[in-house]
Amino acid sequence: MPVVTRRCAITALASVGLPVRAGLVELMQSVRPAVVAVGNYQPLRSPRFQFHGTGFAVGDGRLVVTNAHVLRPPRPADPASAPAPTSEPLEQVAVVPAGRNPREWRLATVVAREPALDLALLRLEGDPLPALDLGDSEAVRAGQEVAFVGYPIAGVLGLEPAIHRGIVAAVTAMAEPSTTANQLDARRVARLRAGNLRVFQLDATAYPGNSGSPLLDVATGRVVGVVNSVLVKGTKESVLAQPSGITYAIPANQITELLRQVAASR
Repeated sequence: MPVVTRRCAITALASVGLPVRAGLVELMQSVRPAVVAVGNYQPLRSPRFQFHGTGFAVGDGRLVVTNAHVLRPPRPADPASAPAPTSEPLEQVAVVPAGRNPREWRLATVVAREPALDLALLRLEGDPLPALDLGDSEAVRAGQEVAFVGYPIAGVLGLEPAIHRGIVAAVTAMAEPSTTANQLDARRVARLRAGNLRVFQLDATAYPGNSGSPLLDVATGRVVGVVNSVLVKGTKESVLAQPSGITYAIPANQITELLRQVAASR
C-alpha cells in the first residue's frame, strides 16, 4: 500500500482529459500543457529549483504522476538515523509547468509513493493544469506506435519539453535476471517480492530527465505508461555517448490502481 501523506479529493478516475488529436504535431501541442519538470526547491540555494525528472497532470489537474526515484528519499523514521539538525530551510518538492521560467516553480506535496512500481503521486498547490486521460494499458501490443514527452538532459537543453517517437518492442518482465546475489539491490528485491511486473520495452531512446514522462498512444493521445528506465550499455556515464535505444515504461493501469488505493484510504 502507498504511504498517504495528505488527504485529497481525487476525481482522477473521471479525469478531465485533453481533446484527442491526430498527428505528432497536434499531439505535442495537446499534451505539452500537462507536462511539468519535477525537482526540489530550497530558498537559500542557487539555483533555488533543481531539476530531477518529468511529471504530468492527471485527474483534477492538481495530481501529478512521476517516478518514485525522481523524488528525494523519504525522511528516516528512526531519529537515530536522521540527519543532523540544520538552520537551513528543508528542501520541498516543486514543479515547473511547461513553458515557464524555472523561477515560476510551484510547490507540491507527495500524496503517495510506491517504490516497487517506481511511481509517485504529487498534489500541486494553486490552479489545476490541463489533465491527460489514462488509457487501458492491457490493450497495448508489441508493434504499437507510441510517443513520450519530457525533459531530456534538461540541465543542458533547458526546461523545454521534447517529444520522442517509437514503438512498443515487447511486453516483458520488469525485474531483470541477476547472476549473483550481490546484484540484487533493494529495488530489485521489492520488485521480485511483488512478482514480475509486466512492463513495456520500447524501441525508442530516452535520456536522463525523461524519467516520469507520459507514454502516449499516438492513435488516441491517451497515456498508456510512464517512462522509468533505460538499458545502459557499459557505465551510466555512457548513456549519452552510447544510448542503447531501449527504454522501459510502467503500464498506465498501475497508475489507475494507485489512484484507487489513495482514494480508498481517504
